[in-house]
Amino acid sequence: MKYLVIIPTYNESENIKQIIFDVLKQNENLEMLIIDDNSPDNTYKIVEEIINNTETQNRVNLIKRHEKLGLGSAYVTGFKYAIENNYDYVLQMDADFSHDPADIPFLIEEIQNYHLVIGSRYIIGLNVVNWPLSRLILSYFASKYVQFITWMPIKDPTGGFKCIRVSTLKSINLEKILSDGYSFQIEINYRIWLKKFKIKEIPIVFTDRRVGQSKMSKKIVREAIWMVWKLRLYSLFNKL
Repeated sequence: MKYLVIIPTYNESENIKQIIFDVLKQNENLEMLIIDDNSPDNTYKIVEEIINNTETQNRVNLIKRHEKLGLGSAYVTGFKYAIENNYDYVLQMDADFSHDPADIPFLIEEIQNYHLVIGSRYIIGLNVVNWPLSRLILSYFASKYVQFITWMPIKDPTGGFKCIRVSTLKSINLEKILSDGYSFQIEINYRIWLKKFKIKEIPIVFTDRRVGQSKMSKKIVREAIWMVWKLRLYSLFNKL
């Protein structure tokens, strides 16, 4: 089985080297694709150095884009890469260690029996570390908001730590993805759920980034608020 871990990056030079090595040691069948949006801090140059390392050159790949194009389009690019290169599974995760690489084996174990496995912050209590209370409340009620509008039985629909079968991705028209910001996570879950694929949530502990700056913004929040309604309406008219 071939597993591809996709990590979009923008100004993650302080994290990228360690996250790559911590991910690769989780399973010998793991390979990685870093999709960098021309980071001003030269994140991509660190990845290039790692690729040239004889120990990792066959397991790490880089797509460097010419500008900051967004999370959603980065993952779509990664999904297409996985399909074109005959991977069996893709994993999504952040570069900032908010997702613990040590949880990857649990995602891999569960994906053998499901089509989508989500590392969930909210399936057993509130498993978030180092977030201010205001952001925790916003995230938790955003999940409830998504559940209410879409009817998806997913407790953490906005989470970005997941594993998906490539055969499942092939059933989705990636050219019609509507979202670009963090609502992309909701949309992928929703499209998979609408097709009645088997979905499993497993508990993780989400820890706020070690270093660097969060990419969350008011624009991203606004997009997510309206995108949920758009997805729901499109589904009612069979346009997804």
